[in-house]
Amino acid sequence: MSHSNESTEPTSRRQFLQALSASSLAALMSGAPRLSAAEEAVKNPPAKADCCILLWLAGGMAAPEMFDPKAYQPFQKGLAVEKVLSTFPSIPTALDGVRISEGLTEIAKVMDRATLIRSHVQPDLGTILHSRHQYHWHTGYVPPQTVAAPHIGAWMARILGPRNPVMPAFINIGQRLEGVGESEELKAFTTAGFFGAEFGPFNLPYPDEAARSVKPPEGMDAGRFANRYQLYRKLVDANPHRDFMSDHQQESMLRSLDNAHRLLSSKDKVAFDLTTEKKEVLDAYGSGRFGRGCLLARRLAETGARFIEVTTEYIPFIHWDTHENGHETVVRLKQEIDRPIAQLIRDLEQRGMLDRTLVVIASEFSRDMMMEGAPGSQARDQSRAKSDTLEQAKHYGLHRHFTGGSSVVMFGGGMKKGHLHGATAEERPLVAIKDPVSISDLHATIFTAMGISPKSVFDIEKRPFYATVDGKGVPVGSVFA
Repeated sequence: MSHSNESTEPTSRRQFLQALSASSLAALMSGAPRLSAAEEAVKNPPAKADCCILLWLAGGMAAPEMFDPKAYQPFQKGLAVEKVLSTFPSIPTALDGVRISEGLTEIAKVMDRATLIRSHVQPDLGTILHSRHQYHWHTGYVPPQTVAAPHIGAWMARILGPRNPVMPAFINIGQRLEGVGESEELKAFTTAGFFGAEFGPFNLPYPDEAARSVKPPEGMDAGRFANRYQLYRKLVDANPHRDFMSDHQQESMLRSLDNAHRLLSSKDKVAFDLTTEKKEVLDAYGSGRFGRGCLLARRLAETGARFIEVTTEYIPFIHWDTHENGHETVVRLKQEIDRPIAQLIRDLEQRGMLDRTLVVIASEFSRDMMMEGAPGSQARDQSRAKSDTLEQAKHYGLHRHFTGGSSVVMFGGGMKKGHLHGATAEERPLVAIKDPVSISDLHATIFTAMGISPKSVFDIEKRPFYATVDGKGVPVGSVFA
């Protein structure tokens, strides 16, 4: 990602932001998306999962440091960068013959329940902007688009509807959309796009504070809040600027208010309150935001949420965006995610929910020590480590953005248990060399598991818009049980 300031910002990023603003405005002014005539011929597959939980390791999870370890070289001054494929040794897992990276001890114990895809690939988009690749992964469409593309969670909310009528169908946990770097880009894909506000995410940036999101404002009782809500509806209806929004978008916004009001009045809102959990459960998930996010996701899945994303949060140069002190940072990040992810899988299994809950671990791309993008890419190098040898420990890590081969882990939801799909080369370049899986085909796999046809299509401004690009996404059949 280019993290330069405004004065040196690449033209491509400025154009990206301008196009996103234009598509967002177009979404507000557009009419209701209508099922295309072609939809009549689309048959949704039988659902293998009722709920999907996406565990998003935002910023570029390096596959050789996580689920696809390569030859290990410990740090030593003067070590040739070309020799560094992994900065952690590998460890065995519960899945015979499959090893993952040191520091994922608890996840290793539940890998016999997982399908591990080691051949996920992303396209070379020219400029390796995190926000462009995150937009692409979450919507299936390469930005910029002429319309605001819906997040995959919004597709599930629109086509499948809520599992519980008082619960938001699409919930986003752990990502602030204000006050962080690239907030406008994050907002661009954390949305229902042209579907309308009622199918957008219920945002919970701080899991420990989630209960406050389903209570009337401080100092206002439920009756007074209901009166304020009715007044707000009247103000929206009487807004003289209504012409800036289509009738569909206005009605969708009002329905989203109805949904929020219904949740505030429901006993099911207790699912948002983590203080009701026993201390040993809180300890098992840890006190970090991601860990508490995983616990909240389990509670919301139990109560009827349809799609839940839990993120480590994307902030430029923070968390998985490891351009400096890469090895040291990933040591800490593994400690933050290892126990919570494993505990989530165990809890879902113990409650009899794992078979009908699809859990996906993913990131926007991988990382490599030597090359940006993929072999032959013209993308500008984003690494701060420019030398051919390692002279400082802070440059020990996989810093460059790599789209040629990354990993995705899937649990439950009709996936095979203890299955390995695809492979990357053992020597650089670490590209996918067996059974590559594109974003479109990965989405088709997720949609199929959830009972949605990848060919689902809506007419937007008299043009078809598909769940996967042109409806051509193909589910990876071999990963289904």
